[in-house]
Amino acid sequence: MTDREPETGAENELPRLVDPVLIAAFEGWNDAGEAASTALEHLELSWDAEPLVSIDPEEYYDFQVTRPHVRHAGGVTRKIEWQTTRLSVATLPGTDRHVVLVNGIEPNLRWRTFCAELLGYVEKLGVTKVITLGALLTDTPHTRPTPVSGISYDVSSAGDLQVEPSSYQGPTGIVGVFQNACVEAGIPAVSFWAAVPHYVSQARVPKAAVALLHRVEELLDVEVPLGGLPEQAEEWERTVSEMAEADDEVREYVRQLEEQAEADADVLPEADGDAIAADFERYLRRRGTGGSGN
Repeated sequence: MTDREPETGAENELPRLVDPVLIAAFEGWNDAGEAASTALEHLELSWDAEPLVSIDPEEYYDFQVTRPHVRHAGGVTRKIEWQTTRLSVATLPGTDRHVVLVNGIEPNLRWRTFCAELLGYVEKLGVTKVITLGALLTDTPHTRPTPVSGISYDVSSAGDLQVEPSSYQGPTGIVGVFQNACVEAGIPAVSFWAAVPHYVSQARVPKAAVALLHRVEELLDVEVPLGGLPEQAEEWERTVSEMAEADDEVREYVRQLEEQAEADADVLPEADGDAIAADFERYLRRRGTGGSGN
């Protein structure tokens, strides 16, 4: 939390928003390589989001796990900052539409109550769609484009997402629980998951964050300035490649993953020319560089 943030629970000051969409990411189990939280923080900065409200952490966090921070000023304790989930608001570039950004930490306690509180803000703010971001560890090679899987609220919208369908079954985190709560409440909810190579998961993975931002850009049909993230992604890939080359076992493992990725690509259906042209038109329109639609 920063000095610009409002007090927790200041819901009587909530603004009136125009057709808002909500984008959420949570640190923790759902955030391999810090990809989702990095993407969300980048959106906050790029869109100049204004603080809206913070969730009171008392009911949801184990403070021995999610410890508060102490700030000092001139050697004197200034304040205790309680780590929590915060909401901010921005206007989507080139539109009158608002976006609510949820920069969260996976709760330690009372997940259903936590989701119910978030859904309360979804209702009060008039949110019309929810997008959740996550990242998971997989056996994907770091040298290939980051795969992004998508989960949607119905079959037809899933096809429109143009992402690899997720077949995952097993334990889930707050991202999955919150998305399910949205769907049960009748709120359209989409979830994007970036695949992070499990052999380099300890470090921040900007390449996966960029992949998630591209999906947000495509879904909302707005430009997301990437700033220095692409350069950071390239540097990350170079560094990992150098480390892999220095270890015969890791180098051979990466080679096997690359071969498998190429084999998987060979069995994908051919891309439709009209779909590619439409995607390119949307890209040009977001960048303001022309296209038949201008």
